[in-house]
Amino acid sequence: MLNRIFIKNFALIDSLELQINKGLQVITGETGAGKSIILGALRLIMGERADVKAMQDSATKSVVEAEFLLDESYTQFFLDNDLDFETHTLVRRELLPTGKSRAFINDVPVTLEVLKSLSGKLIDIHSQFETSNLFDEDYQFSIVDGLSENKSLIVDYKAAFEAFNHLKSKLHGYKLQLSEGNKEADYKQFLLTELSEASLDEVDWEDLLNQLKKQENADAITENLKDIFVKLDAEQIGLLDTINDVKSKLNRIADLSHEFTLLNTRLAENIVEFKDIVFDLQNEAEKIETDPEVLERLNEKVNRINSLFLKHQVATVAELIEVRDALAGEQSGMDELQQLIQDTEAEISEQEKNLTRLAKLLASNRKKAVPVFKNKIETLLKQLGLEKAKIEVELTARPDFSRFGKENISLLFQANTGFPLKPIETAISGGERSRVMLSVKKLMAENAELPTLILDELDTGVSGKIAEEMGNVMREMSRNMQLIVITHLAQVAAKGDDHFKVQKEEVSGRTQSTIRPLDADEKLQEIAQLLSGAKVTQAAIEQARLLMN
Repeated sequence: MLNRIFIKNFALIDSLELQINKGLQVITGETGAGKSIILGALRLIMGERADVKAMQDSATKSVVEAEFLLDESYTQFFLDNDLDFETHTLVRRELLPTGKSRAFINDVPVTLEVLKSLSGKLIDIHSQFETSNLFDEDYQFSIVDGLSENKSLIVDYKAAFEAFNHLKSKLHGYKLQLSEGNKEADYKQFLLTELSEASLDEVDWEDLLNQLKKQENADAITENLKDIFVKLDAEQIGLLDTINDVKSKLNRIADLSHEFTLLNTRLAENIVEFKDIVFDLQNEAEKIETDPEVLERLNEKVNRINSLFLKHQVATVAELIEVRDALAGEQSGMDELQQLIQDTEAEISEQEKNLTRLAKLLASNRKKAVPVFKNKIETLLKQLGLEKAKIEVELTARPDFSRFGKENISLLFQANTGFPLKPIETAISGGERSRVMLSVKKLMAENAELPTLILDELDTGVSGKIAEEMGNVMREMSRNMQLIVITHLAQVAAKGDDHFKVQKEEVSGRTQSTIRPLDADEKLQEIAQLLSGAKVTQAAIEQARLLMN
């Protein structure tokens, strides 16, 4: 439960510390005294958005701290979030002059999400302006599920629903990728085929160019080779005969003088090399032939590769091979994408079966809980003066899944006999709304493990006997939880175990809001004032005493 509140430098509050007890805690005060400021500070503890305008002194940080008394049932939360568990747990929110805010649990910095998660388990604030929650489908489901056996089931369903939506989102992304890929798939496939047909792995580009050049100049090469061979073999003046004659004469000179032996040897070696060259020339000459078909094939191959160079903006065969392999990889990626789509669709199908199973269980449990809800609410409404009121829960199937299953919900209400049940948002008046919401809150409190509930002027629009009955209901609720009630009704205030008064006062020329506990006599005077107004009469005091008794 909430044990202590400390607020510093927040709106009209300079510094405030308040000890709160078990049971029904009542807060009263004139309109504008600052009750909403205290609630605003507590909403910071619950992780709501911080506003730097709320700081009284913009040069100093604002601090809101709440101390909660916890039992061992909260230990797991602290373990899960790597926090030290304390039975006296401090939750603090600081608003800095820069506009930034910080959150702490037992002096350890935490994220707002962790802060919200813990405070959401400890405290609920319901304002008079939030009675419209009755019209909200999410809230209506939470009412019925609170009475059913759906507490753990709804957790499983929501986890499966999130997984289902995540899979559907993934599938959409994959299909979008495939669609975008298919727009260029045909052209890329054409490029890949074109590159593959070029047999690039077998191409030696330099050799191919050389073959083409040789074939293009075959006639000129053949003509020059013929001329060489004529000069080599011509009678009397043939180069081979002349060289042989020179070799013979130098050989005789070397026999006559050893000084020419080395030169004779060198000449002999070069003549051997020369004859090898002539032999090779003859071999190459035999290979040369002018073939228009070969020339055409070589030209076609070179032109095709040059065209590929130009098309893909590259300069080498190796780069063309890289382009080809990349295109092949993309094609493989498209195949993998197709497989991913098939696998994801299969997962979605399995998850849909699981969701359908869980949704049926939720629906079955809700169907059992509806009569219980109807009976308890109508009993409470009779106690609160709506003797003829009827309420129904309409559950209808829907074609798709929502966060709460595969059905829609609608609360139907009728305040007076002889009128048809209508959706509650169109059938309920302001005074009826407060009583229905109080009945719902009591019902939810009985089935929740929430230790502290704050009701902010939920009794607006009622008076007299009905106000007293609302006080009785609140008193009954406070037996099982800490209930903090902000009220203007004496009938409600009289039921409180403890009474606090919020008021404005001027301190050092500046208006400030304060809150203090009232003793028995002060409580009597405050309740009498709620009954009679500014001037407290003796009759009001006697009436207040009767209410308190």
